Amino acid sequence: MKKTSILLGLLCSFLLSPCLVGAEEPATQKTAIEMITIPSGSFKMGNNKGYGDEKPVHQVSVPSFKISIYEVTQAQWQSVMKTNPSKFKGENLPVEGVNWHSVQDFIQKLNTQTGQKFRLLSEAEWEYAARSGTTTRYSWGRNAIDESRSNCKDCGSQWDRKTTAPVGSFEANPFGVYDMHGNVWEWVQDCWNSDYDDAPNDGRVWATGDCERRVLRGGSWASKSSTMSSSFRNKFSPLTRGSYIGIRLAQDL
Repeated sequence: MKKTSILLGLLCSFLLSPCLVGAEEPATQKTAIEMITIPSGSFKMGNNKGYGDEKPVHQVSVPSFKISIYEVTQAQWQSVMKTNPSKFKGENLPVEGVNWHSVQDFIQKLNTQTGQKFRLLSEAEWEYAARSGTTTRYSWGRNAIDESRSNCKDCGSQWDRKTTAPVGSFEANPFGVYDMHGNVWEWVQDCWNSDYDDAPNDGRVWATGDCERRVLRGGSWASKSSTMSSSFRNKFSPLTRGSYIGIRLAQDL
């Protein structure tokens, strides 16, 4: 088994393609976590025409990192935690009903089982990956009302206001990442700060501020399209659970 894992790792490196990492060796298709490398770069974070917490727009340089192509699914969560807290059941649906603390527990157990080092994204990494080189409200443009783009309260999809959609149901963004807009809110690691004054400019986690509230990004199946823009910010107590809250993972290179 160990020899097979080494050979698989060499093959992935040779092909320079995304590799699947799961809780068991070999990983099954249902529980594998597919990661893709986001290139380093700089971008303007925030929106001076948005809410006060999106200001001021500031330049951020983000080192290259890996991101999960999809939101963590219920099959992936259950393979590690042996439970499924989700309201809308389905192996390929995003896990939801998870609070920030339970996510930390999941990541710790996943890392132990796989020998990998998964983590949550920083808020800056999240926005950088969501924008994926674009400067418009959404990675595809300014208009959210398009049934082929995302799942939100007023997006026009078959899942709007009803349920989560299977991960990867819509087109990937220019970086090759799916569902950054809509479906479920995604916890990030950062503490809440009410504006970007003194925010880090290097892509790292903002670990100071109101840490009794944590940041979420991306909007959900139950929220308005305006909340799933690349710059929109949300915050909840780390104890909050809901059928509209899920996660996405990252790794350092």
